[in-house]
Amino acid sequence: MYEHRSERPLTRSAFTWRLVRHTGVGVLLVAGSLAGGMAGYAYFEGLGAADAFLHSSMLLGGMGLVAPPSTPGGKLFAGAYALYASLVFLAVAGIVLAPLVHRILHRFHWDAER
Repeated sequence: MYEHRSERPLTRSAFTWRLVRHTGVGVLLVAGSLAGGMAGYAYFEGLGAADAFLHSSMLLGGMGLVAPPSTPGGKLFAGAYALYASLVFLAVAGIVLAPLVHRILHRFHWDAER
């Protein structure tokens, strides 16, 4: 997927586009996760769109529950969604930071004499 250490590092514009693509994937993953959380809260807790958005975005953002769920299904969903949200946070951080880390490491290992 990325250039080999024997290849020249990407140009600045190509690297910028790589960052944009990776950030776009991260945004899509967060948006899909937010939509899934909203659907879950609407189904299990009977919340409206605004409240479901608030509850799912707070969990997805790592802030925690806004209010304790009132139904058994809602409690199970909130727990599972909280675990999922922590994994999404790590995945998105990895997706967005991967090009930057690769570029830094590539600069250290690139041999211009080849």
